[in-house]
Amino acid sequence: MERHYGMDWLRIGAFALLILYHIGMVFVPWSFHIKTAQPMDWVEIPMLLTNPWRLTLLFVVSGYASRALWSKSPSVRRFLGNRSSRLLIPLVFGMAVVVPPQTWVELVGKHGYGQSYLWFLTHDYFRFGKLDGIVMPTWNHLWFVVYLWVYTLALMLLMLIPGAGKLQAMFDRAFGGSRAVWVPVVFLLITQYWLFHRDEDTHELFNDGIAHLQYFPAFLFGFGLAGSRAVMDGLARWWAASAAVAIGCYAVIAGLLVAYPDFSFPTHNVTIVFRLAREIDTWVAIAALIGVAERFLNRDHRWRTTLAEATFPFYIIHQTVIVLVEFWVKPLGIGAAGEFAILVPATIAGCWAFYLVGRDVNVLR
Repeated sequence: MERHYGMDWLRIGAFALLILYHIGMVFVPWSFHIKTAQPMDWVEIPMLLTNPWRLTLLFVVSGYASRALWSKSPSVRRFLGNRSSRLLIPLVFGMAVVVPPQTWVELVGKHGYGQSYLWFLTHDYFRFGKLDGIVMPTWNHLWFVVYLWVYTLALMLLMLIPGAGKLQAMFDRAFGGSRAVWVPVVFLLITQYWLFHRDEDTHELFNDGIAHLQYFPAFLFGFGLAGSRAVMDGLARWWAASAAVAIGCYAVIAGLLVAYPDFSFPTHNVTIVFRLAREIDTWVAIAALIGVAERFLNRDHRWRTTLAEATFPFYIIHQTVIVLVEFWVKPLGIGAAGEFAILVPATIAGCWAFYLVGRDVNVLR
């Protein structure tokens, strides 16, 4: 399988946006482990630029990357072993080492927990139960790794079905040409709006069915896309139209939030307009981004290899860095603007340090 540099850049960009989004979670009124002293409603508007599609895009690019690994594997067993070691070992390390500071900060800031971090880690975190309603140990932002591993298992079961070799041809027929844009939109409208009224993801593996109904097909789409010239050509051809629709949807979303801050929509009809714009935006934005990656970004650069390798370590550590830095700067009373000015470079520096150390220490690597 030929390497697609554009999809590499899209994966790098998707995780970069995720990190910036989680920095924004400190300042928006939505629930998070730690908040600035006075969260601001207007921050919802830039957050909603990526909110509808950011996670679905991550599963699409992860499915695409899984196809690349699959093409190099001699058997299903070897592929599962490779994916399990790449996902489960970092997951266990993350839950045991990286995530606990987030939980401690949340307990201290929101629940008045009075014990030191060392006490928390040695006496409370590994209780395999709840403390003030918080489950511990927990995976927090690493839920994505859990879902990705489960989706990989489900994918391999599909690949073992007799006649699975025909699935690629079926994918090409189902999503070739403009169907790569509008068929997923119809699917999302039916499953996420009409049949089920999607609210918030739980990130609990066994209690998140509606989210699975969106993320697992996105993962499968990415896997199929990696082997389909016809579907990639369709996305490249229709990228501009997809981008125009995505911009229009975001204009509706932003306009409604300007008129009705913090989702205070006055009527059910206004809520319907918001939800429809959000669901349509979810896929057309992704279709546009993949088309741009195919048309304009499919070229190598000397930084690509390093950034592609650093993406997963950045993802593992970034939220802990954000939470700890905000925990330290919030008592300074420098205001949201000052906190943001510190959070962005501090998070980038922390992620790079984590990656560079891990890269050079074999057991961490």
